[in-house]
Amino acid sequence: MAQINENFIKIPATYLFSEIAKRVSQHKEQHPEASIIRMGIGDVSLPLPDASVDALIKAAEEQRSESTFRGYGPEQGYSFLREAIVENDFTSKGIHVEIDEVFVSDGAKSDTGNIGDIFDFNNRVAITDPSYPVYVDTNAMAGRAGEPTKTGEWTNLIYLACNEANGFVPELPIEVVDLVYLCYPNNPTGTTLTKEQLTVWVDYARENQVIILFDAAYEAFITEDNVPHSIYEIEGAREVAIEFRSFSKTAGFTGTRCGYTVVPKELMGYSENGDPVSINKLWNRRQCTKFNGTSYVVQRAAEATYSQEGKKQVKALIDFYTENARIIREGLIKAGYTIYGGVNAPYVWAKAPKGMTSWGYFDYLLNEKNIVTTPGAGFGASGEGYVRFSAFGSRENTIEAMKRLEI
Repeated sequence: MAQINENFIKIPATYLFSEIAKRVSQHKEQHPEASIIRMGIGDVSLPLPDASVDALIKAAEEQRSESTFRGYGPEQGYSFLREAIVENDFTSKGIHVEIDEVFVSDGAKSDTGNIGDIFDFNNRVAITDPSYPVYVDTNAMAGRAGEPTKTGEWTNLIYLACNEANGFVPELPIEVVDLVYLCYPNNPTGTTLTKEQLTVWVDYARENQVIILFDAAYEAFITEDNVPHSIYEIEGAREVAIEFRSFSKTAGFTGTRCGYTVVPKELMGYSENGDPVSINKLWNRRQCTKFNGTSYVVQRAAEATYSQEGKKQVKALIDFYTENARIIREGLIKAGYTIYGGVNAPYVWAKAPKGMTSWGYFDYLLNEKNIVTTPGAGFGASGEGYVRFSAFGSRENTIEAMKRLEI
């Protein structure tokens, strides 16, 4: 008899975005004439940069010829992309990262979920609340989360509330923890940490032998000077942090799939005997065993984003979505909403009208305004009473949505 992993049964059967899709589908069936504006899931609406498409085509053509054909590639990523990443994302900004500390993958979602493979079942995990559901669900699948409660929280996870009362800045945990997930600019709230605030976390991690799992998927949207683009801007962070990056939102690779993870060689975990073990070596071993590498053509497309034309085209994409965020932010304020985010991130976190739950407000916006958002409660208990607006739609739809909210 083949026994299954019981932890999968404990996880709620419906994933947040699947439930959203179901409700939108039902609404569409009941109102086929409705013009629905989707501002929920964070998928992009603009096409890939021309530089990336040209690189994709060129790389695909190479597969026709025996002399340029590529088979299995390095699991860590081709050197041409890793070198471009190091030079453009780190060295040019005065940040020290070495090529063999960069691991190319099919996206930050995969890596933030898979990273748990190299950590023991008994590690205590702290997660900001609200947070990206993948952090919670993948730890639940591994058994580290414990048991689900009636409130939707898990018994073994430590939740770091991010709300109006603390300015959406998580407080250091009182309990002993081993791993901490931080995502900044934050998904879903769109808020950020200053260098001083992030330094507090790095210092805490160094003092307590904690590893920070830092999701920087939205760093390209940062506009304010005192907001760090990388945790490695903070002194000592190489000793305690893993950083995840993505081409999905910066260059529109949501379907093309490419990202990377940085694991510094100074970063150590510990064996049962207390002996230090290189996390870089463990992640390399995991990737070599369970991942065959991102495709050659996709890596060439990612490399092209660092070309002179590619940089201009990526900036144009970021500027477009940043302007959408401004339109949403100002439109919601004009309509009387209390909002957060939308300055250094493509998400605006809006407080639901008094007396409405997150799902209640989601349903109201869908049924009365034909606008799809994401209910904050789907991101954790502290997200209750909020909805997330995404800036990744078209300009026309973004403006139209704000007009609908004025009525």
